Amino acid sequence: MSNSPVSADWFKNMALYSISKSLSTSSSMSQLFPTGEIFEAIFQSVLNVNIPEETNQGSASLQSTSSSFLNASSTILSNIKDYTQVVTNNAGLDFSEVSLDQLNSKLKGKLSNMGEQFIEAGRQYNINPNLLASIAIHETGNGASRAAYEKLNIAGMMGKNGLKQYDSIEDSISDMARNLRKNYLDKGFDTIAKIGGKYAPVGAANDPTGLNNHWVKGVNGYFHTFLS
Repeated sequence: MSNSPVSADWFKNMALYSISKSLSTSSSMSQLFPTGEIFEAIFQSVLNVNIPEETNQGSASLQSTSSSFLNASSTILSNIKDYTQVVTNNAGLDFSEVSLDQLNSKLKGKLSNMGEQFIEAGRQYNINPNLLASIAIHETGNGASRAAYEKLNIAGMMGKNGLKQYDSIEDSISDMARNLRKNYLDKGFDTIAKIGGKYAPVGAANDPTGLNNHWVKGVNGYFHTFLS
């Protein structure tokens, strides 16, 4: 076995196995575990540094590979723990200056080039613009939803007759910020997890397909990408 080649695929699979075992012993970590592009970015960025070239040079090489594997797995888990700490604490939900270019680089569809509006609404209502943008991205599939195109509603805001209709995307952003400050942050809903429990409650009658199950993880994920 010492003469068997150690491949990149073996290395990746073993790292994934190690992470899954760690998650199985930590329910709190698994609930907030990043998925999709966020996990892929964390995982691949660490592997790019640590992953060995395929080798066939015996036990000495395997020992070196084992050391690289342990370093990679430890670093990946450390990055994920940092992620879960960020999304659990959400220490920065009040307004702070953010990069307009970074905001606009991530906004698509009906949200394109709305970074300045997210910043201005955040400043007016003392809310982190990244939070406003993260909610809008999640609610609209990054500016692609029918609600965004037909009603200019980018936050899932409801009225007496269902989804609210707005005159502009700017009005929708401002209304979302007003609602979050008045009905959430000022009432102690000071993390994304707490906000999600009220904003998109799991099992709600108006959510027959269970999309609210993914709200906290989705918004947390987008929020994290703005911090990285």
